[in-house]
Amino acid sequence: MFPLVRDLAAAGVPVAVTCRVLGFTKQAFYKWAAAPISQRDWEEAHLLNAAIDVHADDPEFGHRFIADELAAAGRAI
Repeated sequence: MFPLVRDLAAAGVPVAVTCRVLGFTKQAFYKWAAAPISQRDWEEAHLLNAAIDVHADDPEFGHRFIADELAAAGRAI
């Protein structure tokens, strides 16, 4: 919902009004705006990219092979 608040603010709707209508605080919106991608999301994206790379190298192998390859590379699953 925070991207909606950002879009409405760009269109001229005050952040305070949008947050009040949607039922959350302005502080929550501004905290998200300062860092819209969480550290966990960032780490999961990198892990997913590594899994895709492993699969691209050997597409005939399944999820167990991918998990083993990621573990061997030091990536936590």
